[in-house]
Amino acid sequence: MVNIEIDNGSGFCFGVTTAIKKAEEELAKGNKLYCLGDIVHNGQECERLKKLGLITINHEEFAQLSNAKVLLRAHGEPPATYELAQKNHIEIIDATCPVVLRLQKRIKQEYDNGPSGNKQIVIYGKNGHAEVLGLVGQTNGEAIVIESLAEVDRLDFSKDIRLYSQTTKSLDEFWQIVEAIKERISPDATFEYYDTICRQVANRMPNIRTFASAHDLIFFVCGRKSSNGKVLYHECKQVNPNTHLIDQPEEIDRELLKNAQSIGICGATSTPKWLMEECRKVILEEK
Repeated sequence: MVNIEIDNGSGFCFGVTTAIKKAEEELAKGNKLYCLGDIVHNGQECERLKKLGLITINHEEFAQLSNAKVLLRAHGEPPATYELAQKNHIEIIDATCPVVLRLQKRIKQEYDNGPSGNKQIVIYGKNGHAEVLGLVGQTNGEAIVIESLAEVDRLDFSKDIRLYSQTTKSLDEFWQIVEAIKERISPDATFEYYDTICRQVANRMPNIRTFASAHDLIFFVCGRKSSNGKVLYHECKQVNPNTHLIDQPEEIDRELLKNAQSIGICGATSTPKWLMEECRKVILEEK
């Protein structure tokens, strides 16, 4: 008998759960509700909420709205979004994750604290990611975004550096970046760094490694847009090369199931539990 296990630690993080709950509550009242950007980087969950009535819009469409109700997802938004909402009489349902909100406030405080002429506010994160756009917005667009250790070269080491991180980035690489800056910063400049990585996400790394190494075959269920998913999938693949990324149950390769005695199903902070359950059902039907 094949053993199929769903990872208990996988699934929505607190911020995503809260955003979806707020959307469901509002839709249950029969109200028209817009969401600025995908509520979660998972196509299957977005489709489920669309069927409940959630209308996903982009920033261009948001700019055309007035007298409407709009949900801001867990990733957060720059100040300009709130200003536009006020101007156009848009009621905001703010589902920004509290961890992201605290980070936004810290970066804004740092930016407001003094002239940026001799100070670089640096964010370790994914360029263009919704959370990062919200963080850069706290600095009037002046923050420097670096995506990896290799991009540290772009910094001016003769100027002061204040380093922050997108909440879902790799903790290991963050500390590598810290060390690289410490080695190269001018003695005349100051360097301060703040570990702003969400522990709910970071703690999943060692847990998911343990989970992946306990099975013959791993299906990592995650939307293609998920930043956190890419990091966690990579962690699984490192310890178990027989790890396969799928977006939905239909993508399960039947050939892979033939010799597997122990199958693990896990996912990102944007992967709903119901979707992992669906994958389990498909595997059981095949077996």
